[in-house]
This record gives sequence, C-alpha cells and structure tokens, in this order.
Amino acid sequence: MPKKLTAAITAVGGYVPDDKLTNFDLEKMVDTTDEWIRTRTGIEERRILKGEGLATSDLVVPAVKQICEKRGIHPEEIDCLIVGTITPDYIFPSTANIVCDKIGAKHAWGFDLSAACSGFLYALTVGASLVESGRYKKVVVCGADKMSSIIDYSDRTTCIIFGDGAGAVLLEPNHEGYGVLDSILKSDGSGCQYLHMKAGGSKRPASMETVLAKEHYVYQEGQTVFKFAVKGMADVSAELLERNKLTGDDIAWLVPHQANLRIIDATASRIGLPREKVMINIQKYGNTTAGTIPLCLWEWRHELNKGDLIVLAAFGGGFTWGATLVKWAY
Repeated sequence: MPKKLTAAITAVGGYVPDDKLTNFDLEKMVDTTDEWIRTRTGIEERRILKGEGLATSDLVVPAVKQICEKRGIHPEEIDCLIVGTITPDYIFPSTANIVCDKIGAKHAWGFDLSAACSGFLYALTVGASLVESGRYKKVVVCGADKMSSIIDYSDRTTCIIFGDGAGAVLLEPNHEGYGVLDSILKSDGSGCQYLHMKAGGSKRPASMETVLAKEHYVYQEGQTVFKFAVKGMADVSAELLERNKLTGDDIAWLVPHQANLRIIDATASRIGLPREKVMINIQKYGNTTAGTIPLCLWEWRHELNKGDLIVLAAFGGGFTWGATLVKWAY
C-alpha cells in the first residue's frame, strides 16, 4: 500500500545582495562596538540591498530562478508561489504576483503571508497543505525581507540586528514518506506591543506626523522579546520531537531562525543537539526575518542527505512561532 501523499522539498534556492554592512561600519553610525554586537547577537555583518527602486521581489526572483534551473523546470510549470514577508514591494498587489510576472510564471497563482520571522515556516505549512490536497504539483515557498527598508539606522537597538536576503524551496508530491511530516505553529497577538511597526497600516496610516515620529520603522523591546523567543522556540521544538516520538539523536540538523546566537543555543540545548548539528549563518547575514531558514537550507544543501530528519524552528514578531519536521528528499 502506498504511503500517504506528502510534500517533499525537491530544490532549494537563495540570494543575498553583494553589499555588506559590517559591525565596524555600524560603529561609525551609532554608539556601539563590534565586540558588543558579536557577544550579544553573534552577528559580524549583514547584506543590504542597495539601488534605486529595488525591492523584496528583487531578492526573491534570483532564488526562484535557481530552483527552476536546478530542477530543470520552466517557471510556467509552477502552480502556486507563496512569499513569506513583512516588507512587500507594495501593500498591494502582492510581492508573489510581482515575482510571478518577473520570472514568467504565467500559470501560477500566489499570495504573500505575513508572520514576521515565522513567515517561512507558516508559508511552508500552507504550501505543503496545497500539495497534500492533491490539487497542486509544484508549489514554491519563499521567505524574503528587505529589512533595511524598515530599519532606523540611528536606533542602535535594532539597526545592528537586521539584514536583507531571500530563500525559497520547491514542494512536490511524494509517496515515499519524504517531505514535511509535521508542524506545530503558534501565535499570540498580545505580543504585538513588544515588536511591531507603529504606523503604515489602517490603524495609523502614513501622515506627516507618523513619518516625523519615525513610526514606519521596526519597534522592539529587546529583553521582553528575547525571553519569549528563548522559551517559545525551545518549547515548541521539544514538543514537536515528543509528538513524533523522536529525540535529538534522531535529528540530523536543527535549522533555527537566525535572530540571536543565544536563542539558537538555547533551542539546540533543549532538544539535545550539539552546536555542530545546528545550521548557523547569523554571523554573515544577521536576521533576514522570513529569509533566515531557507537561506540556511540553501547554504547547507550539499551537506543534507536523503532521509535526514531536520527540525526548522522560528520565533517572530506578533508573536508568532513554531517548529516543523522535515524528512529530506534528495
């Protein structure tokens, strides 16, 4: 009897801009030091998308093109494209729409999904559900953010953390037990007050007042968010393993959201994984929000083996968080 239909990751793509913003650059901009940033976050540099009129879609397009090349498919074969992002090109139309047009995915429908740093995990679960429904054969899931567009580079608490980047995966039907096996996703809107953007939505539309008050930038109460993130990411990862009767010994890799090295270490420790089984690239890219997890998969793709069990875990503003269990398919 064939195993149930699952959604397997069959290709991975990623893209980061060329321009680097190092800790030493930031020392010249705000009152901070390289040592302070490294010891508290693990970040050494981040990538910034520079250029007139460039937006999040310009990060996503190269990542999706890579996927098509690797898998040997034409963009017209894509059925659906989902972009997890909080920095869409426009409020509408969706960034997914724009990406489909730029790559020639003429038969795809798509949409953006907003869950901050958990955006890719949420989108992956939605994309997997579409494949599992039997209706769609090729679903592309992207996580991408041009965080530099919503960061105040005079605010030393936030400007040291974020960077720009994008990653994407292709999901296809599988009957051999590979792919997205389980997800536990959570949210708690009471966390909004600690991490959000004050203006730009329907509650506080853009006005001279909101712009002058710098309300179109990321606002974060770091200590509170840190405490919630450590507990949230670690707890949900442990819950996922327990639910699937697994231990850290069964897991080949932890793929954590790259927010802070201390949060990553706490999550690994909770599920009993040594540092060498944890994907970490925060030192190079900082926090690219929805981009971090797929960027890790892209960078480690050559070290992933067919049948590897991996845990993806994230925590984001709002609050949103979750963990996903994936059996690598190629």
